[in-house]
Amino acid sequence: MNAPDLSGAGPASVADHIDLYWRPGCGFCTSLRRGLDKLAIERVEHNIWDNPNAAATVRHHANGNETVPTVVIGDQSLVNPSAKQLLAFLASQAPHLLPASQDKIEESSNEADRIVDRVLDD
Repeated sequence: MNAPDLSGAGPASVADHIDLYWRPGCGFCTSLRRGLDKLAIERVEHNIWDNPNAAATVRHHANGNETVPTVVIGDQSLVNPSAKQLLAFLASQAPHLLPASQDKIEESSNEADRIVDRVLDD
């Protein structure tokens, strides 16, 4: 995962949703989507193969590449994050986007790790 793109002025704390950019056949996308489903994290999904504007957004956030999954929250982005990495980011930068069952996550990555491990453990 790349570090969040903090070049924009809009913090994730004011974002009102999560945008997830993906494409069919992408194993990393499938893994992230499955993890977010298990964590009940809502998002707006964009298939970059069906939408040229979505592909352009990904290229903007991924140094000109169409690397998916790419997650955009406000003006910040995460390229190819795991569900655990995204949850930790949300806990520290945009806790209001977490589902009610996750609203007590502390900013500690250890707490986020424990919650994700508990939910995603098969």
